[in-house]
Amino acid sequence: MSERKIIHIDMDAFYASVELRENSALRGQPLVVAYDGPRSVVCAASYEARRFGVRSALPLARAKVMCPQAVVIAPNFALYREVSAQIHRIFARYTDLIEPLSLDEAYLDVSANRLRLPSATETARRIRDDIFGETQLTASAGVAPNKFLAKIASDWRKPNGQFVIAPHQVADFLRQLPVEKIPGVGRSTLGKMHRLQVRTVGDLQQHEAAELTVLFGRYGYRLYEFARGIDRREVEAARERRQISVETTLAVDLRLPEIVKELPALCEDLWRQAARKHLFGQCVTLKLKTEHFRSVTRSQTFSSPPTSAAELLQAVGILVERVALPETLRYRLIGVGLSDLRSEVQQTLL
Repeated sequence: MSERKIIHIDMDAFYASVELRENSALRGQPLVVAYDGPRSVVCAASYEARRFGVRSALPLARAKVMCPQAVVIAPNFALYREVSAQIHRIFARYTDLIEPLSLDEAYLDVSANRLRLPSATETARRIRDDIFGETQLTASAGVAPNKFLAKIASDWRKPNGQFVIAPHQVADFLRQLPVEKIPGVGRSTLGKMHRLQVRTVGDLQQHEAAELTVLFGRYGYRLYEFARGIDRREVEAARERRQISVETTLAVDLRLPEIVKELPALCEDLWRQAARKHLFGQCVTLKLKTEHFRSVTRSQTFSSPPTSAAELLQAVGILVERVALPETLRYRLIGVGLSDLRSEVQQTLL
């Protein structure tokens, strides 16, 4: 089978960049896109605001302290969807294999691009040029033999940059890569890796698949493959994201009251993923696996999506109360998830 040619396109500060395009008087100012309410969180921040440490998912009140001169604008999701559709029409000129991840990022399989361009590198450059020419917005691109590497590469030269990992460069690139750059490695997983003295992918390569599976559950085998540059996932056209979740396999089995102490870090990880992808979910799920490998799940659809990691933790706490199993039972894995996803939060909820 021939090597795949995958491009990951990630728009630069998408919501903020669209707002700056619409109102040129705001250019150069630290712009924050958020509903201006007491429980609001940052949806996006311009690069000027990011210099003060303002990021997506940060509570707006905190962002205002960090950057008092920030200009706050309410999000216009109808406009963002319109621009996103325009960008996806550009993608379609080059390939039918487009997997949207959110309004502002997507995977493209250009192994056989429609315009018969000689390389994926040239294809990515042309796509970025078309996006800028037609929308006045910049995009960053990662080009690689698979989705895992392309995702990492797109962040390498942000903003308005492009980075290529050719097949013969994969081994050298991965060896010194910090493990926190691996998609899915959140605070909890990273902490466990550091305790194992695993700080680079080269360190991770020293651990066998069986060991990583014991330590990290099913994700352990994925880590084993990622450490070797292996990712067999195909680009799924018209993919609809149904759920996002994080989980961790505990070093030792714990009772439910002890597990509660692990939940804040998991909720932080999940919220960071959701906010970065601009996805919000009304259905919250708690997943547990007992010491006897029995899976236990509790889910609840709330009247409004959580709007912060703290609210997500509060929702998960409600699910913990519903477990209702013997107090002596111990658990080896915990996870939290969000489903019924949407790309916006209604203003009335904030």
